[in-house]
Amino acid sequence: MSATTTLKLEQDLDPQDWSRLRTLGHRMMDDMFAYLESIRERPVWQPIPASALETFAEPIPRHPQNPESVYEQFRSTILPFPTGNIHPRFWSWVSGTGTAGGMLAELLSGAMNSSAHGGDHAAVYVERQVLSWLKQALGYPSEASGLLVSGGSMANFVGLAVARNAKAGWNIKTEGLGNGSRPLTVYCSSETHSSVVRAVELLGLGSKAVRRIEVDGDFRIRVDHLRRAVARDRERGDRPISVVGNAGTVNTGAIDDLAGLADFCREQSLWLHVDGAFGAIAAISPKLRPLLGGMERADSLAFDLHKWMSMPYDVGCALIRHPQHHHDTFAYGAAYLTAQTRGLSGGPEWFSQYGLELSRGFRALKVWFSLKAYGLKIYQDLVEQNVAQAQYLGELVTNERRLELLAAIPLNVVCFRYRGSLDDEATLKEVNQEILLRLQESGVAAPSATVIGGRFAIRVANVNHRSRRQDFEVLVREVVRLGDQISAGP
Repeated sequence: MSATTTLKLEQDLDPQDWSRLRTLGHRMMDDMFAYLESIRERPVWQPIPASALETFAEPIPRHPQNPESVYEQFRSTILPFPTGNIHPRFWSWVSGTGTAGGMLAELLSGAMNSSAHGGDHAAVYVERQVLSWLKQALGYPSEASGLLVSGGSMANFVGLAVARNAKAGWNIKTEGLGNGSRPLTVYCSSETHSSVVRAVELLGLGSKAVRRIEVDGDFRIRVDHLRRAVARDRERGDRPISVVGNAGTVNTGAIDDLAGLADFCREQSLWLHVDGAFGAIAAISPKLRPLLGGMERADSLAFDLHKWMSMPYDVGCALIRHPQHHHDTFAYGAAYLTAQTRGLSGGPEWFSQYGLELSRGFRALKVWFSLKAYGLKIYQDLVEQNVAQAQYLGELVTNERRLELLAAIPLNVVCFRYRGSLDDEATLKEVNQEILLRLQESGVAAPSATVIGGRFAIRVANVNHRSRRQDFEVLVREVVRLGDQISAGP
């Protein structure tokens, strides 16, 4: 280097004034605690005004902005307009509420910024411990392998990928699907979540490989129809590989006969995958676990922790009864990722050998922190509380002559509608759609919608630890008031 060479000033992203950022950080924490503490004082949901939407069209910033100003923009254009699932009267889809403790754990995880693909560092051991705890809590075999993922959709994908490779009859991983002489088929009820069909499509089997089996009056898979479908497919040369059982369907919370499915799959040498996106968590309750009898026999189990366990988004889990099949499905080799017996690349077997992702966030920390800070017992109590609240809502609906319950309530999902004196189905659909939209737009409550037996339903999925019985009383009063108002209008 010549004497005249000018060295360019090296830069980083650390603050030039740590005390100033620390002050802002403390203010943010205080604001967020106040935000959660006062959640009942705000609407469940509200539309984003045009003035805020305009800010989302701003071009990419070329130069730094004052952090305090950035935070002020967050407070005015982002913070007031959440999905609403942190509110006590949010019951749309199946969206968990989160906790203040989980929020703190996310801060800790962000500070460490660990990549949990593998290696000899704390994030790997925390995830292993969390997986062990979850198997204990759900009564799943301790020797099973597992993986934290983004949510139930990815957990279903992982479970069905292992099922495909384990039951295909040839080495799909090296030979591909094209070398198979017999089409592979997967079986599930007509109530099964769409993520199962998407997983089958992405696994290269095509949606035609999915056999939708009829359900009974309580929306559970008909095992007798399943038996006939499997026999019929085998007769025509297809190769059945897997049955998907539901531990709580998204529409009504129905639970398939999981013990019967486990018996059938063992008899037929099929892989039993259970989609327990939210319902599997009921098994943490000794009182409710019998409803899920047989789930512990599944070859793979998918469930979420950001739903009924109130962990911050996102974190789901896939558990696989057969670790070798799990490993064989996803394992790969690369010189730049070779594990060592010592050093940073040592430690337990890498999680990246059991799933799609090499880049994996430290999701386990918020689960670890939450279970440590709150303890399993409170989660058991809250699951039972949500189920009892759903039954209470069902009673309120049944006792109100202008409302109609549209499905049984096996867990925590209630489907009902305003009936009034209306008989025409088209009018009933229009009225109940309008009730739902006005509930949401007013900010009073946020249920969602589904269709039950061809009838439009207002659907309440209660995984909300902040809900109280009076919240469901408010919901019923508002549905009746709005229904009377709308049906009496022009």
